[in-house]
Amino acid sequence: MLFTFLIIAVVIFSFVLRNLIRKNKKYTRFHVISKKTRLETELTKNRTYFPDFLTLTIRNTGRSAVDIDRPLLTFETFMMKRNFRIKGTDGYHFYPLYLESGKTHSLRIDLNRFYIHDKQLKRYSRATISIFSVQGKKLDRKSIMLRKTFFR
Repeated sequence: MLFTFLIIAVVIFSFVLRNLIRKNKKYTRFHVISKKTRLETELTKNRTYFPDFLTLTIRNTGRSAVDIDRPLLTFETFMMKRNFRIKGTDGYHFYPLYLESGKTHSLRIDLNRFYIHDKQLKRYSRATISIFSVQGKKLDRKSIMLRKTFFR
C-alpha cells in the first residue's frame, strides 16, 4: 500500500516538474522575442461620447523592424462582438505594413462607414483594436469606450 502511494506521488511530482520546466522555457523564449519587437499603440477619439473618428498611432520602439498585418477592429457590448479587418482608408490599402525601428504610423478610422454597414453598431459601447504581426503573433491591443454604460 505504501509502495503504490510512493510510486503515484513520484509520477505526479515528475509530471508537475516537467510541466514547470516546459513553461519556463516557453516563457523565456517569448520574453526574448518580445524585447526585440516592442510597439507602443495609442487609440484616441475625437469626442468623449459617440465619436465619429478614431485615430490609431503605432510607434515601433523595439530594436528590430516589424511587419504589421491588418488591424482587427472589434465592436463590443456586454453579450456580443463584431470584428472587422481594417485594410486602409480612403481607398488606399496600407497593410501589411513594414515598420522600421523608431518609426511611427498613424491611421484615422471613420466609424460612420461601419455604422452604415450595420446600424446596430451604434449601440455597442466599446471599440478594441488588436495589432498582429504577419506571422500571426499578437503584438498589442487597445480599447476605448464609445458611449456611457451602466458599469463605466
